[in-house]
Formats: sequence, structure tokens, C-alpha cells
Amino acid sequence: MPGAINDAKREAAAGTHLLSMFGLSTGVRVSLGHVSVRVPGEPDKFVVKGRGYRTDALTRVRPEDMVVADLDGVWVDGPRNVVPCFEVKIHSCILRSRPDVQSVVHVHPKYSTLLSTLGRQIKPMVQEGARLVLDDIPVYPRMKIITTDEEGTEVANTLGQGSVALLFAHGAVTVGTTMEESIMRMVHLEHQAEMNYLAELVDGREHPSVPRELVLEASAGGGRGQFELPHFKESFARAGAPLYGGAWGYWMDVAQSEL
Repeated sequence: MPGAINDAKREAAAGTHLLSMFGLSTGVRVSLGHVSVRVPGEPDKFVVKGRGYRTDALTRVRPEDMVVADLDGVWVDGPRNVVPCFEVKIHSCILRSRPDVQSVVHVHPKYSTLLSTLGRQIKPMVQEGARLVLDDIPVYPRMKIITTDEEGTEVANTLGQGSVALLFAHGAVTVGTTMEESIMRMVHLEHQAEMNYLAELVDGREHPSVPRELVLEASAGGGRGQFELPHFKESFARAGAPLYGGAWGYWMDVAQSEL
């Protein structure tokens, strides 16, 4: 299915650029981070960034630079002088154990990683991403890069059936049924971690956070209850339910314009 593979390469390349656009892979981390996308119609293959480029920076990656790997992390297709990313086992082991997952992100986000080293749980501090950090996030207790099947399986087991895990003093992993989900979960995780860091600076280690009941109230019903409110009914009857995801479409447009 060359068309599906090419589409997945373009999507994953755009997602790779987004990791830099969101500040997750910049500065000393400019070559660190990768997003994988499972190939549509071929669930035993996925596309991910490689290693071995003459210039190894996420913003330089193009669709033709992407690597196709199987669920053992073995190179299937891509540039002949490039190998899969060194931590390909994070992706292959999670995708192998979680058929529901279509995309995996691993980066070294500044605040999330710092809080993992300090042993702080990331608590809900603001609306964006509050549900993601409502419960304690599991932490893989080793700092080393994940290179073996055993280590990748340990990370997959740490993640379990959840959508986010931290790697002690190393980074974080998020997953989703789409690339949008996996990337935005990482963006929201880091946003909440930054707010935790700032709150501790302002108010100390035992700073307040958003109560559980308020997080659940805010996330109930997916935020679409307004469709039934009297002052919106005429608009919805005329225009239909408003589209969501416009910001994601903008970010993808920007990322794809760079490819």
C-alpha cells in the first residue's frame, strides 16, 4: 500500500515538526523526540523519524526521510543510510501491546522531566489538559535510553492502558488513537507541568491544585452541552454544530508548509 505509507510518512513528518513548534524538541533537544504513526491498513508497520541524517534536527525532517519499521522495530523502508530512531522499541512495543493505539510520542519535555526527577506528581492546575493529569501518572524508574525489547516492554507495561507515562529524568510518552491525540496529550502534559513548577515557586511544595470534582465537572459531556442552550439553538439550527479542531488544522497547515 504505497499510497497509505506515503500518507503516513507525510503525517508523521509534519508531526515531527510540530514537536519543535510546541517547544518540546528545541535547543539542546533539537534532535531528540519522535512521533510514530501506524500505517493505515497495515497495522504491523509504523512510520517514525530515523537516525543518521547529515543534519539531525526535527525541523529538517521531510516525508522522504521517514523510516517504516515493523512491530519488532526492524527497518522496512526508508533512506538506506538511516536507521530507525534509537528508541524505536518505545514505539514498537507499545503499538504491539496496544492495538487501539495509532500514534506514539516520545520527547524530553523540560518541566515534565524535571518534576519526574524531583518525584513530584503533576497535578491539575489549569483547564487545558486537566483531565490528563487528574490521576497519578506512572513513572518508568530508569533514566537510560530504551533500546531493547525488554526495556520497551517495560515502558509499555508502565503505560498500561493509560495515555501518558513519565520516564524518570528522561522524558515522557503519550499515545492516542490519532496523531492529534498523542501530540496534544504531550502538549497538555507539559503545560500542566509548567503550571505546577510555577505554582511551587509562588506557593511552595504543597501548593493548591484544581479539586478532582471540578476537573470531572469541566470534562463531563465533552464540553458540548452548550448545543442545547436556548441562546445557541437558532445558530446551531442555521449553521449546524460548530467544527472543533480548527487550531490543530492551523498547526498542521504550518507544519506541512515546511515539508
